[in-house]
Amino acid sequence: MASNSMGSIFKITTWGESHGKAIGVVIDGCPAGLEIHEDDIHHELNLRSPGKTAYTSPRKENDPCEILSGVFEGKTTGTPISIIIYNKDVDSNKYEPIKNLFRPGHANFTYLEKYGVFDYRGGGRSSARETACRVAAGAVAKKILKHYQIEVVAYLMQVGDLASQVSYSLDLRQKVYGNSIFCPDEGAAESMKLVIAEAKSAGNSLGGIVEFIVPSLPVGFGDPIYEKLEANLAKAMMSLPASKGFEIGAGFQAARMPGSQHNDGFYQENGKVKTTSNYAGGTLGGISTGMPLIGRVVFKPASGIMLPMDTVDLQGKSVEFKLPEGSRHDPCVAIRAVPIVETMVALVLADALLMNRCVRL
Repeated sequence: MASNSMGSIFKITTWGESHGKAIGVVIDGCPAGLEIHEDDIHHELNLRSPGKTAYTSPRKENDPCEILSGVFEGKTTGTPISIIIYNKDVDSNKYEPIKNLFRPGHANFTYLEKYGVFDYRGGGRSSARETACRVAAGAVAKKILKHYQIEVVAYLMQVGDLASQVSYSLDLRQKVYGNSIFCPDEGAAESMKLVIAEAKSAGNSLGGIVEFIVPSLPVGFGDPIYEKLEANLAKAMMSLPASKGFEIGAGFQAARMPGSQHNDGFYQENGKVKTTSNYAGGTLGGISTGMPLIGRVVFKPASGIMLPMDTVDLQGKSVEFKLPEGSRHDPCVAIRAVPIVETMVALVLADALLMNRCVRL
């Protein structure tokens, strides 16, 4: 399995499995002199971790991490940064009764067909547990962006059929409910939590949409033709477990709009060129325009549900699949995806920022 890295200059490589001893990430290309501490990484990991509300998996992931290399006296040295996260609350017993069954919606079928082996304990390498490594790297990427006054914001804007009706404005920020980051519309957020609780009680799950915004991004991030900013964002988002769609700006709504509406007109203000609208979502020709970068990621309903489903065993015999009692799963994975989406935006932008410093004298 060779596809464990992303990035060109700011490059990360993750390793480890859901129920192994540890997981981790190696970051290459981080500039020297960046102040970073383990507490910075712990803060980001805590936003992602489950077990703190009724709306996420009860698995406890306190995620004590250690920086093993690349940092000296609180600052990066320019050498590879290695971060390890130990798996603490691991219970593989629940997977023993179902280890010889293809789990509907999961990757054990394709992994077995491709590699001839699959770590059935929590999904192994295909588990969303791997995203903790990305979040650890994202903490470093966010510190780079903060040095240049670039902020990434994301929130859960839709669960099932319930969507926020609040449009984003530059003074609107995420609101945190427990450990879950919902839309800024408090009424919609409460309704979302209610339907998630109902789905969980019924043994079912719901999908959702996470929106991300970068309010202030300089002009020039992204490189045509194959390194367009939105193309790299799309690949980053679609590499996330359970992601099923990506759009930027007006996205799929653009198919319903005439060009006279979708085209963002230009004007000048205080010596800067801006656009009268932002249906493009902050990019033109794959390069950032200086307008807010806005996009959305669609996540499917969690595959791990308590309701019985049809499947086959490893010998092809038809059987009924049912998770063992006490299994731990998220009723809506999009909740915990919010800080992960922020992470992926930060990783792409940190790489684009460093790439952009190389393009002209």
